[in-house]
Amino acid sequence: MDHMTFIIVIIVLLALAFDFINGFHDTANAIASSVSTRALKPRVAIILAATMNFVGALMFTGVAKTIGGSVTDPFKLEHGLTVICATLVGAIIWNLVTWWLGIPSSSSHALIGALAGAAVASEGWNGINYSGFSTIIVGLIVSPIIAFILGYIVMFLLKHIFANSSPRHVNRVFRTGQVMTAALQSFTHGTNDAQKAMGIITMALVAGGIQDHLDVPLWVKICAATAMALGTSLGGWKIIKTMGTKIFKIEPINGFAADLSGAAVIFSATLTHLPVSTTHAITSAILGVGSAKRFSSVRWNTAGRIVVSWIVTIPISAAMAAILYWIFALFH
Repeated sequence: MDHMTFIIVIIVLLALAFDFINGFHDTANAIASSVSTRALKPRVAIILAATMNFVGALMFTGVAKTIGGSVTDPFKLEHGLTVICATLVGAIIWNLVTWWLGIPSSSSHALIGALAGAAVASEGWNGINYSGFSTIIVGLIVSPIIAFILGYIVMFLLKHIFANSSPRHVNRVFRTGQVMTAALQSFTHGTNDAQKAMGIITMALVAGGIQDHLDVPLWVKICAATAMALGTSLGGWKIIKTMGTKIFKIEPINGFAADLSGAAVIFSATLTHLPVSTTHAITSAILGVGSAKRFSSVRWNTAGRIVVSWIVTIPISAAMAAILYWIFALFH
């Protein structure tokens, strides 16, 4: 095995590790509300999430192409494989830190920030494709705002439609509905998040001269989908606790509204080939739903801690990846 092939193998393993960590880090996005309202038992919820993540991951590739070519140009990077190694290690470290602290931070922000930081460390500011990068950043900023508004609207409508129904009947109906929305949320998570690892692996294949296009090979799709499904099957209990109980007390109707709103935003992004944060989408939807239920019922101090983690993720992951790039560059 020559030096170039060895590095590409390492990158593939790192990308799959990132996808695996993304799976258990972001499991909470899909199942926190359904577990907290007891619509699904934890083990059943995780199996459902893993299965639907796998199916969703196999069905789309537009986001992968955006990740592979929009932040930086893999055809022009002089040390592209080193950039990608630094990107993945930086994003993995940040994901593990936030998982350990129980903070629903964004794997997407970590990966995109790390890729930008490593590219700048390698090529200077010319290493960034500003038009593509700015489009991604706008999508990351706008998507949680839309999710919050949509969650508020959906919950506002449901609250008035079922205002005169008995709470027991409403809970029974929406507890059943939560099974469907948890499956939908998991599916949309797979359609967007799993593609990020696919995009990075494809980028490495281009940078290493193995292929001259950003189309995702079938083996990459299968490996990324499997890694995410396996990660999801472990569950992220620390984050599930934060998402399901620490923002506000979620009832079945709230969980249904939040999951439906979050899934709608994520799937819309997938169809437009935009990588968005599934964490931000569902958390913002939960905040919107909680505000519609009763503004004072939301634990805004917890929400504030989450928002701070969103703001700092891109600069911190970018700085870590840049430092890692300079360390790895010593071994060129």
